[in-house]
Amino acid sequence: MRVVLDHITKRFADVTAVSEFSATLKDGELVSLLGPSGCGKSTLLNMLSGILPVSGGKIYFDDQDVTMMPPEKRGIGLVFQNYALYPHMTVMGNICFPLETQRIPKAERIERAQEIAKLVHVDMLMNRKPSELSGGQQQRVAIARALVKNPRLLLLDEPLSNLDARLRLEMREEIRRIQQRTGVTTIFVTHDQEEAMSISDRILLMKSGVLQQNDLPQNLYNEPANQFVADFLGNPPINNLSGTVANGVFTTTDGKGSAKLAVCEGVENGRKVNLSVRAESFVLAADGPIACEVTHVYQMGKEEMAYFRLGDADFRAYIDSEEGLKVGDTVHLALKKRGAFLFDQETGERIR
Repeated sequence: MRVVLDHITKRFADVTAVSEFSATLKDGELVSLLGPSGCGKSTLLNMLSGILPVSGGKIYFDDQDVTMMPPEKRGIGLVFQNYALYPHMTVMGNICFPLETQRIPKAERIERAQEIAKLVHVDMLMNRKPSELSGGQQQRVAIARALVKNPRLLLLDEPLSNLDARLRLEMREEIRRIQQRTGVTTIFVTHDQEEAMSISDRILLMKSGVLQQNDLPQNLYNEPANQFVADFLGNPPINNLSGTVANGVFTTTDGKGSAKLAVCEGVENGRKVNLSVRAESFVLAADGPIACEVTHVYQMGKEEMAYFRLGDADFRAYIDSEEGLKVGDTVHLALKKRGAFLFDQETGERIR
């Protein structure tokens, strides 16, 4: 099912939680809503489900306007962060419950529950109660309960937050497998960039209720639309060197460090910028334009994480450990073609 969000807005008194949000989700896509806590992800999800009314804009499922439609008529499957399983019911009872409320005959309920339980790998646990299940098993049951209704749209609200790191990795792979098997259009809410990058067909990155970029995962990393996108994605975080540009030369704020860089060519003289560079986008070069001092070196196996200083700007870079860098060395660095950006200091707008 195709989902269209047309200038969706949600206000709570004087607070605008979601502002003029527009996006189209293709049929069968798994799309992540990504952003920091409090950016409006769950609010948007609740408007899609019908739990929260919209303050403005329209929601379409295929060509049907569902903006004012009650939740039970939207064909939504919803999985919460806390799973919300019924403690007095068995796994079978929990999975069957949505079908029972729809007055589906018992034999069909059991057949569908067993089928979906097998898909999510809980078919051997049907007689257990939630208290007898691990966190990962409870999550699988919650997903099965959402899918057993054959929803048009599956909404997952931070479903991995309560799991340990290893289980999070396993379950995000499982969610992707299940989604691909069922083909149901899915929205996955998370604040974790690694989860979003690994699981999604596309990512909608939000900040303060506003859509910052709607793109393929790797495009957000390689071609960030603005400073916020560049800062939010990447581990370690992107380096931001503040300064000005004149005649293609970047100069640090204190005026003591400078480098003539291709990324600065054609930028108006005197413009205040952030030179933002991924740690993996520096390379040692004898004639490199960035002359800087080594301040720290940390061993990481075949690579080193080296820290450098250019004027008053400090930054980090991955360097081959065979280079043998030492604290206090003066070295020259160049920039790779990918991973170096220029942003306006005041607006965060991307210049290059």
